[in-house]
Amino acid sequence: MWPWEHVAFGYLLYSPLLRLLARRGPDGRTAGLLAFGAVFPDLVDKTLSWGLGVFPTGYALAHSVFVAVPVGVALLATGRSVRVGGFVAGYWSHLLGDIVDPVRSGGDIAISRVFWPVVVGDPYEESLGVGRGVVYLTEFLRELPTTDLTSPAVLYLLSPLLALAVWLADGAPGVAACRRLLVAVTE
Repeated sequence: MWPWEHVAFGYLLYSPLLRLLARRGPDGRTAGLLAFGAVFPDLVDKTLSWGLGVFPTGYALAHSVFVAVPVGVALLATGRSVRVGGFVAGYWSHLLGDIVDPVRSGGDIAISRVFWPVVVGDPYEESLGVGRGVVYLTEFLRELPTTDLTSPAVLYLLSPLLALAVWLADGAPGVAACRRLLVAVTE
């Protein structure tokens, strides 16, 4: 999944859950923590794999349920469950998204992605370093205009659009904080 898809997927799971449990949508800080949690596993593992060569694949330490579950439970135990819950929801939804992502293109659920170090994925065929992300994005953008509207690839666009609609319905949490930050930085 792409980073924006992980954020969208996490938001689509967390916003309705928060509305159900707390009778309100996420505020700006919670939405920001959710977005950070949703990309956190890739920030850690892709950096350690692609950038530093520590792991043979981008699914390792931060993608492991053996790390994510205890970290999430410990964070939730701090008692700041709504805001911290945003980060944990983003983090855990990232793992869930990576597990179910292959189904969009006709593949099988990839539960083995989250069982590092018990299951270690096959190493990449060639070392591209941090350029691997640029290669993947270039391929994606090149194929996007030729995508048939009935193709599973359309699903790559639907979840971010749906999440955008839910986020706007929630009052676009986080926009005011970003505006304040930009003003503070540019003054």
